Amino acid sequence: MSTILRQGLEALNLPKEKIPSIQEKLEGYIKELMLFNAAYDLVGSENHGQIVVNHILDSLSAWALIKDLAQERENGRQAVAQIADIGSGGGLPGIPLAIALPQFQFVLVERMSKRCAFLENCAAVLNLRNVRVENLQAEQVEAASFDVATFRAFRPLDKKIIKTLLRTIKSDGILAAYKAKQESIATEMAAISSIVPEYKIEKLVVPFMEDHQRHLVLIQHS
Repeated sequence: MSTILRQGLEALNLPKEKIPSIQEKLEGYIKELMLFNAAYDLVGSENHGQIVVNHILDSLSAWALIKDLAQERENGRQAVAQIADIGSGGGLPGIPLAIALPQFQFVLVERMSKRCAFLENCAAVLNLRNVRVENLQAEQVEAASFDVATFRAFRPLDKKIIKTLLRTIKSDGILAAYKAKQESIATEMAAISSIVPEYKIEKLVVPFMEDHQRHLVLIQHS
């Protein structure tokens, strides 16, 4: 088992009693990523340590925020929260979050059928009963499907994309976008201010990547 992964999970304050089982499933996921990366072009990083830090821990850096957002919406309607990973690719951040937050239902939305096959295989191998894969473009998702929609390494938000994404969430839903530098976020959001006049930025700290700026941009459905 990877020491760097365990240290990262502890630094992110995941429940101590759950870390061994979370780590075991994450190691299984990393194994699948490394096995199929060349054929499916899933992640840019190829070695184990890079995948752990740049992808797994980065994805999990927002776990507590996403948990709170989902719980707030779940409490409002007494139903299991539906969390989407839009443009899931190789399953980031959706699969690490689904492993860490088994109490919520995760929907991995991916347009490429071969990547969907990889995601379905991962869900089966890791026994992730809270994961469903949808082979769809974001534009094809049924309206008002999700309580929280998250995405990472997504192309910059523009008016067309933000309208599409907002359409996928419920009336009290929220978009949670993994982004990097605060200056870049300000520029990006200024371009869509007519559609998103207000948003919130939460700072993320990724273990072993503290010198990199990472943020979660929260956009409320209006």
